Amino acid sequence: MATEVKQILEELKTIKVDLDFIKKHMFDPDTIMTTEESKRFEQSMKELKEGKTTPFSDLKKELGF
Repeated sequence: MATEVKQILEELKTIKVDLDFIKKHMFDPDTIMTTEESKRFEQSMKELKEGKTTPFSDLKKELGF
């Protein structure tokens, strides 16, 4: 029984090391834009600079919030 517990603890330690490695090296896929998303973002920024957007406060009023 004690041997089984030691074996389980060793396996858990190995899993923890692997998990720590994965957490350290993984990336957040939401931080990477696709080409299409990048184009839409640039278009939105252009419209914002040109004053072609609606302020959030106005939109809330228009929608009755």
